[in-house]
Amino acid sequence: MKVQVFAALKDYFDKEFEVAGNVQDVKALKQHLLELNGAAGNMLKICRFAVGDEFVDPSFQLKENDTVCVIPPSSGG
Repeated sequence: MKVQVFAALKDYFDKEFEVAGNVQDVKALKQHLLELNGAAGNMLKICRFAVGDEFVDPSFQLKENDTVCVIPPSSGG
């Protein structure tokens, strides 16, 4: 599956990258991201995950061809 990260998460990961393997749900993806870069842990705790332009919960089942967006909180000004 393809993962896209935004805002401050780009300090920890490439803007867009592929994830292969046994990542079956959002919770497992979050764990995988922590394993890739533990320094992103605090940021990942407060991020939302979206698939197909809709926010999804941690139990959402991912498919091989999904694009998952990892979106940190934002504030305007």
